[in-house]
Amino acid sequence: MNLNSIGSFLPFILMLGLFYLIIFVPESKRKKKFAAMLNNLKVNDEVMTRGGILGKIVNIQDNFIIIQTGPDRTKIKIDKNGISSVINKVIQEKVEEKVELNKEN
Repeated sequence: MNLNSIGSFLPFILMLGLFYLIIFVPESKRKKKFAAMLNNLKVNDEVMTRGGILGKIVNIQDNFIIIQTGPDRTKIKIDKNGISSVINKVIQEKVEEKVELNKEN
Protein backbone atom coordinates (compact mmCIF):
# COMPACT_ATOMS: atom_id res chain seq x y z
CA MET A 1 0.00 0.00 0.00
CA ASN A 2 1.21 3.40 -0.78
CA LEU A 3 0.50 6.71 0.89
CA ASN A 4 -2.22 7.70 -1.61
CA SER A 5 -4.40 4.69 -0.84
CA ILE A 6 -4.15 5.34 2.92
CA GLY A 7 -4.94 9.01 2.35
CA SER A 8 -8.07 8.12 0.39
CA PHE A 9 -9.39 6.04 3.31
CA LEU A 10 -8.64 8.69 5.92
CA PRO A 11 -11.86 10.74 5.40
CA PHE A 12 -13.92 7.56 5.61
CA ILE A 13 -12.21 6.54 8.86
CA LEU A 14 -12.71 10.03 10.30
CA MET A 15 -16.41 9.93 9.38
CA LEU A 16 -16.81 6.58 11.15
CA GLY A 17 -15.08 7.95 14.24
CA LEU A 18 -17.28 11.04 14.26
CA PHE A 19 -20.38 8.92 13.73
CA TYR A 20 -19.38 6.79 16.73
CA LEU A 21 -18.91 9.86 18.93
CA ILE A 22 -22.17 11.49 17.88
CA ILE A 23 -24.44 8.43 17.94
CA PHE A 24 -23.13 5.60 20.10
CA VAL A 25 -21.55 7.39 23.07
CA PRO A 26 -24.66 9.45 24.03
CA GLU A 27 -26.90 6.42 23.44
CA SER A 28 -24.85 4.25 25.79
CA LYS A 29 -24.97 6.99 28.46
CA ARG A 30 -28.76 7.20 28.06
CA LYS A 31 -29.10 3.41 28.38
CA LYS A 32 -26.99 3.38 31.55
CA LYS A 33 -29.07 6.19 33.07
CA PHE A 34 -32.32 4.38 32.19
CA ALA A 35 -31.07 1.08 33.66
CA ALA A 36 -30.04 2.89 36.86
CA MET A 37 -33.48 4.49 37.06
CA LEU A 38 -35.16 1.07 36.72
CA ASN A 39 -32.88 -0.47 39.36
CA ASN A 40 -33.61 2.35 41.81
CA LEU A 41 -37.40 2.08 41.61
CA LYS A 42 -39.10 1.55 44.94
CA VAL A 43 -42.61 1.22 46.31
CA ASN A 44 -44.57 4.52 46.53
CA ASP A 45 -42.58 6.16 43.70
CA GLU A 46 -44.83 8.03 41.28
CA VAL A 47 -44.05 6.99 37.71
CA MET A 48 -45.18 7.73 34.17
CA THR A 49 -45.46 4.88 31.69
CA ARG A 50 -44.48 5.17 28.06
CA GLY A 51 -48.19 5.27 27.28
CA GLY A 52 -48.65 8.33 29.49
CA ILE A 53 -50.34 6.63 32.44
CA LEU A 54 -49.44 8.15 35.80
CA GLY A 55 -49.45 5.97 38.87
CA LYS A 56 -47.85 5.00 42.15
CA ILE A 57 -45.83 1.79 42.46
CA VAL A 58 -47.59 -0.70 44.73
CA ASN A 59 -45.51 -3.82 44.13
CA ILE A 60 -42.21 -4.59 42.39
CA GLN A 61 -41.55 -8.04 40.95
CA ASP A 62 -38.59 -9.29 38.92
CA ASN A 63 -39.62 -8.00 35.50
CA PHE A 64 -42.98 -6.43 36.29
CA ILE A 65 -44.30 -3.54 38.33
CA ILE A 66 -47.83 -3.10 39.63
CA ILE A 67 -48.95 0.52 39.67
CA GLN A 68 -52.06 2.02 41.20
CA THR A 69 -53.71 4.77 39.22
CA GLY A 70 -56.82 6.90 39.15
CA PRO A 71 -59.36 7.83 41.81
CA ASP A 72 -60.77 4.29 41.90
CA ARG A 73 -57.26 2.89 42.62
CA THR A 74 -57.07 0.66 39.57
CA LYS A 75 -54.04 -1.62 39.63
CA ILE A 76 -52.14 -2.19 36.39
CA LYS A 77 -49.34 -4.73 35.89
CA ILE A 78 -46.72 -3.49 33.43
CA ASP A 79 -43.25 -4.50 32.31
CA LYS A 80 -40.40 -2.56 33.94
CA ASN A 81 -39.31 -1.32 30.52
CA GLY A 82 -42.73 0.34 30.18
CA ILE A 83 -41.72 2.99 32.72
CA SER A 84 -40.54 6.19 31.06
CA SER A 85 -39.73 8.32 34.11
CA VAL A 86 -40.08 8.69 37.85
CA ILE A 87 -42.22 11.76 38.53
CA ASN A 88 -40.97 12.35 42.10
CA LYS A 89 -37.37 12.62 40.93
CA VAL A 90 -38.19 14.80 37.92
CA ILE A 91 -40.02 17.32 40.11
CA GLN A 92 -37.24 17.25 42.71
CA GLU A 93 -34.58 17.88 40.04
CA LYS A 94 -36.53 20.88 38.67
CA VAL A 95 -36.84 22.34 42.17
CA GLU A 96 -33.11 21.87 42.76
CA GLU A 97 -32.33 23.60 39.45
CA LYS A 98 -34.49 26.59 40.41
CA VAL A 99 -32.78 26.80 43.80
CA GLU A 100 -29.36 26.76 42.12
CA LEU A 101 -30.42 29.49 39.68
CA ASN A 102 -31.70 31.63 42.55
CA LYS A 103 -28.40 31.21 44.42
CA GLU A 104 -26.44 32.30 41.35
CA ASN A 105 -28.54 35.44 40.89
